[in-house]
Amino acid sequence: MAAPDTSRKHPAPQSPFSGLDLISSSVILADARLIIRYINPAAENLFAASQRQLLGRPLSYLLGEPSELAMAFDSALHNDCSYTSHNVTIKRPPDVTLHLDCTVSSIDAGGTRLLLEFRPIEQQLKVAREERLLEQQQANRELIRNLAHEIKNPLGGIRGSAQLLEHELRMLDNAPQLKEYTQVIIEESDRLQDLMQRLLSSHRMMQPTLVNVHEILERVRRLIHAEYAGVNVQRDYDTSLPDLTGDREQLIQAILNIARNAAQAMNGKGEIVFRTRAARQVTLAKRRYHLAMELQVIDNGPGIPDMIRDKIFYPLVSGREGGTGLGLTLAQSFVHQHHGTIEVDSHPGRTCFTILLPLKQGNHKNEGIK
Repeated sequence: MAAPDTSRKHPAPQSPFSGLDLISSSVILADARLIIRYINPAAENLFAASQRQLLGRPLSYLLGEPSELAMAFDSALHNDCSYTSHNVTIKRPPDVTLHLDCTVSSIDAGGTRLLLEFRPIEQQLKVAREERLLEQQQANRELIRNLAHEIKNPLGGIRGSAQLLEHELRMLDNAPQLKEYTQVIIEESDRLQDLMQRLLSSHRMMQPTLVNVHEILERVRRLIHAEYAGVNVQRDYDTSLPDLTGDREQLIQAILNIARNAAQAMNGKGEIVFRTRAARQVTLAKRRYHLAMELQVIDNGPGIPDMIRDKIFYPLVSGREGGTGLGLTLAQSFVHQHHGTIEVDSHPGRTCFTILLPLKQGNHKNEGIK
């Protein structure tokens, strides 16, 4: 009988903590001597350090020695209970300060005794703020939508009555002068109907297809160049980004509204930069995405006035005389329908609108702009 082949290598045993690799929370496991035994990818990303650097090191090597954490470690080890420490300050080289909430729990698995879960305070505040804004903006949009419906119907009656009156005035001697009045009524009714239609357009159903974001940006670039010859639109593209699943017309309109606002703020003379980059491990609308697209529209104009900066996406809020205040509202609505976010950072000389949109893996790569 032939001897069994013992030279074949067996696969390495799977870590008992591999399930923690898949969660978005930052988790560290340590033993009773406060030595790090496991760190998941989210924690590696948070602390900008790898498992290879940290395994076998004391927790103080990574976290320093905050007194509140020392108390939490002692309580978890000796009293077998959990403790949450709020607003813990962790300093990381070269010059990074993290403000975190940390929950320390007692466990007994695979030689580990402590489970540490970290949550960045800034991220929690940002999520809570975004949720409040979304609720408020949704309420505003519903109010405006209902108001638009209520106004649209009487406007049709006003316009129709003005047309009938104009027809009757043809029989009078002073018809030309009176016709001017009816024309004003008709023209203003048309303008208000157009405004109401724009208010209602953000509620149409999406028609998603696979789109190349750089083709969309090039379309907007040509439109801005045709409308504002004095505006120089620069491109800073990451052409390796995969295609995006979205509504082509909505995305064009959203980016065009932002770029057009920038051109108008600069009085038709200045520079706009379209910039695209990949963003990894981002949370959008309470969902974690491995890959997202970051699209920025940057201008060198005067900036958004302080008095409206926090309300710039609200309906009917405009920093420009004669503006309807609907362009950015529609842009935000279209971005949200794509499960993305839009933010603005503005000061004199630089205003940057940043759009984050989720990307699905497996899409084809872009060809690049020639």
